[in-house]
Amino acid sequence: MRPASNIKHYTVKFYKYPSSELWPGICRRPVQDAQQILPVVSGIVKDVQLKGDAALRAFAERFDGVNLSELAVTAAEIQEAATAIAPQLKKALKQAKRNIETFHRSQKEAVKKTTPLKGIACWRESRPVEKVGLYIPGGSAPLFSTVLMLGLPARIAGCKEVILCTPCNKESKVHPAVLYAASLCGITKIFKVGGAQAIAAMAYGTESVPQVFKIFGPGNQYVTVAKQLVQNQVAIDMPAGPSEVLVIADTTAQPDFVAADLLAQAEHGPDSQVILISTNAALIKKTERAIAQQLAVLPRNTIAARALEHARFILVRNIQQAVTLSNFYAPEHLILACKVNAQLLKSITTAGSVFIGNYSPESVGDYASGTNHTLPTNGHAAAYSGVSLDSFYKKITFQQLSAQGLQAIAGTVTTMAEAEGLQAHANAVTVRMRNKK
Repeated sequence: MRPASNIKHYTVKFYKYPSSELWPGICRRPVQDAQQILPVVSGIVKDVQLKGDAALRAFAERFDGVNLSELAVTAAEIQEAATAIAPQLKKALKQAKRNIETFHRSQKEAVKKTTPLKGIACWRESRPVEKVGLYIPGGSAPLFSTVLMLGLPARIAGCKEVILCTPCNKESKVHPAVLYAASLCGITKIFKVGGAQAIAAMAYGTESVPQVFKIFGPGNQYVTVAKQLVQNQVAIDMPAGPSEVLVIADTTAQPDFVAADLLAQAEHGPDSQVILISTNAALIKKTERAIAQQLAVLPRNTIAARALEHARFILVRNIQQAVTLSNFYAPEHLILACKVNAQLLKSITTAGSVFIGNYSPESVGDYASGTNHTLPTNGHAAAYSGVSLDSFYKKITFQQLSAQGLQAIAGTVTTMAEAEGLQAHANAVTVRMRNKK
């Protein structure tokens, strides 16, 4: 595939009816070996842990080229940001906010009590994680949409303290849309801290940045490694990394649509990955041509072209094989540009978020349909879910027994406890049985 002359040449790898033995190689992500950056990230985390704000200021100067006198964003800066936002963007953010709130409020669960035996009541209740930290990437594309995706469920869950860390520019300014989105979520504790150092600051606390109990948010590989390093100190949402999309397409797909979806992920960054699995060779060719045409006019075409070096176009014999390969890959985003029925949906066992049909582009999930766009990448969808309201809750179980209920299971408990050699456990039951009234 040859792009327009002003774009760096890229080559998409094509596979025709690959055997399952080739799948691991085909599905390999373009991710730098974490072991290579581990010493760097470990040093950053240790520096922040030991030196606090001084380390954060030093890293801001070193990595971002900014000398910060204050790490916290002021109330005046937040107000100023609101005036800098175009009315059209404000309107869009407010509509997205409503949809995200509606979807996440629907995830609230009523308390359900069960009675395994008469006199025994068991139930579970949700309690918010009291202190949470949100990381919002900056760089070439400040993800203000992620503020809504994390800040709104945190507020709905009732988290008592929500702080936000995000890098600033060389003029020590945070992107106004990030600040405005934060204000829509009621977030006022915002800090001009980015990268692995932000994760360390939230995990251990500094003079300015409060310590939290759980950290949320995507980032580059340095951020991802930092989140993994601090897990002995604080909980994290998931080990999320570079963005990815997998499209399953048949003859009902529109090549222009498929191309647009692939490029939407490719423009995230050079380490993003896009995969097309199709049952139709002609559709793959048409999609290739559509990509070249659309890429030529994209503002971020250089970045997208570099990401396309990691793209995979795969011809398979049928949709069932396509789904099996998709489940093996475990995509962050899965687009079904094909005929869909209930049986097909049931066969999808591994994906972060699924987009069904020709009129469900992945970008609606990124911004405004209501579902959360903070999703597992790099194959972690095999074991992790995307962020939801539950992510901001702790689940606490309760049980209450009457004397009758305890008597009903006393023998079971004492027999099992004594068999494990834990006599005191058995005694906690028998002493009550001897003295019941």
